Amino acid sequence: METRSTKRKKIAHRNQTTAKGANKKRAIDRISDLPDAILHRILFLLPIKCIAQMSVLSKRWRFLWTTFPDLDFTTISPFTISPPTTKNRYKFSTVNRHSASSRKPDFITQVFSIREKNSDIRVLCFRARLSFSRLNNLIRSAIRHNVKELDVEVATEVVTDDYFNFPRCVIGSQSLKVLKLKSGFRLPPSSIMRDGFQSLQTLSLSLVILYNQPFLSDLFSESSFPLLKNLHLDMCFGLKYLRVGCKALEDFSLQKCFQLQGLDISCAKLENLKVASCFDAYSEKSWVRISAPKLQNLVWHYNAVTDMSMFEDHYHQNHHQSSSNSFSLFCGDASVGFFILNEDVSIGKLQSVNNFLSGLSHARSLTLESQTIEVLSNNKFFIQPFYSLKSLELHTGFNKSNVQGLACLFRSSPTLHTLILKIINDFQIERKQWNRDLWDMTSTEEEQYWESQIPSLKPFLQHLKVVKIHGFLDCENEVTLAKFLLKHGKALEEMQLCAGQVNARDTLRRQKIRSQMMGFSWASSNAKVAFQ
Repeated sequence: METRSTKRKKIAHRNQTTAKGANKKRAIDRISDLPDAILHRILFLLPIKCIAQMSVLSKRWRFLWTTFPDLDFTTISPFTISPPTTKNRYKFSTVNRHSASSRKPDFITQVFSIREKNSDIRVLCFRARLSFSRLNNLIRSAIRHNVKELDVEVATEVVTDDYFNFPRCVIGSQSLKVLKLKSGFRLPPSSIMRDGFQSLQTLSLSLVILYNQPFLSDLFSESSFPLLKNLHLDMCFGLKYLRVGCKALEDFSLQKCFQLQGLDISCAKLENLKVASCFDAYSEKSWVRISAPKLQNLVWHYNAVTDMSMFEDHYHQNHHQSSSNSFSLFCGDASVGFFILNEDVSIGKLQSVNNFLSGLSHARSLTLESQTIEVLSNNKFFIQPFYSLKSLELHTGFNKSNVQGLACLFRSSPTLHTLILKIINDFQIERKQWNRDLWDMTSTEEEQYWESQIPSLKPFLQHLKVVKIHGFLDCENEVTLAKFLLKHGKALEEMQLCAGQVNARDTLRRQKIRSQMMGFSWASSNAKVAFQ
C-alpha cells in the first residue's frame, strides 16, 4: 500500500515532467524558422547597428546579417558636409593625415569584409567622410554584389581644393537601377560615359563640377540611358549647355544651375518637369527649347528670363516646321515664376515671356508668381488664350502697377472657373488703406479702369464661379476688384475673403464691410460672400 509520502513524490515528479515539456515547447524559436526574405523585411525596419548586434544570437542570425540586402547606414551619426573653419583648418588636416593609416576599419568596411560572397545587395546608402580610394573600394564592392540602388553622399577626409572623380565602376554595371551621388565630383568625358548606363532607371547627381566640360550635348541620350525614367540634376557648377533626349524619361528636375545659357529638352514620354533657380541672368544669348508632347506637370520657379523660349509639339517636330514661333505645349498643371533684373526688361525678354506662357495655352491649372505678373504689366505682346484653363492662382503684391497684368491674364482666361489671389505681405505698405466709401457706388480711378475692360472681359465674367482672395486687408486695389467681380460676374457663386490675423479694430471694420457687401443691390449674381 502506497504511503502518503510516496504519492507526494509521484505527483511532484509528474508536475516536473509537465513543466519541462512546457518549457521545451516555449523554447522553440519559430521566428528563426521564417524564410530569409521575410526576416530581411522585418530587419529592414530596424537601424543597421541593431541588426548587426542581433547577429550574435546564433549562426542563423549571423547568416541573416551577412546576407542582409538593404544596407542603409544613414541611421549612423551623419557627418557635417561643410568644411572646417579657418581657425581649426590646419589642426583638422594634420590629425587626419597622421591618423588615416593607423585608424581601424570603419563600420561600413567591416560590414563588407564579413559579407557572404554570393549575396546580392539591393540597397547601399551612406553619408560619410571618405578618401577617394576608400570611396571607390566601397562602390566596387557593392558592384561586385550586384547592387541595385546606390545612394551616396560623401566629403573628403582632409581639407583640399580637389574634387572626387566620378566612380567609373558604376558605368558598366548591369544590375544598377538607381544611382544617387552627392559630392563635389567631376564627370569623366562623355565619350567614356556614353553607352554605359544600359540598365539605369533613376539618376540623381548633385554638386557636379563641369568647368572642364560645360557643354553636355550628347550625354543624356537614348543610347546612353535607354531605360532612364527619372533624372535629377542639382548644382552643376560650370554647366552652360544641356541637352536631354532620353526617350524613356518621365520625370526631370534641374535646379541651381546658375551659369546655364541653353537648355534643350526633347523627351517623348516626359510627364513631370521642374526647373528652378537656373540660367545666367546676365547672358544675352540664353535660350530654352522644350519638346514634350505628354507633359502634364510643369514647375518653372525663379529662373532668369531667357532671350528665347521655344515650345514644340510632336506634330510640328515631325513635319519639320519652323520653330521661330511658340507652339502649344499640353500641360495639365503649371507653376511659373521668373526672375528678371530691373534693368533687364528688354523687348526680347518680354517676347520670350510671352512665348513661354503661350506655350502653356492648354494648361488646366496655372500658378504665376509675383514677378511674372509685373513683367506682364509691362508686356504689350498678345498672349495666346488659355482655352482649357479652369484654375488660375496669382501671387501678387497687388499694387496699381500690377492691375494691367491682372487684366491681361483675365482676358486670356475665357473659360476660367476658379480664381485664387494670394496677396504678398511685403507689398502692403504701398497699398492704400480702405475707407468707408470704398464699398458704396463711388467710382474711383481704378474702378473706372476695370469698367473700361468689360467688353474684353465678357467671356471671363460669364464663366467665373469661385473667387478666393488670401491676404485680403480691405485696401483699395483688392476692394475695387472684389466690387467689380461681384457686380459683373454673371456666373459667380462664391467669393472667399481670407484676411488672416486681425486685431479688434480690424474686426469691427470687417463687420461693417460685411454688412455693406451683403446689402449690394447692384450685384449681378447671387454669390455667397464669406470672410475667413
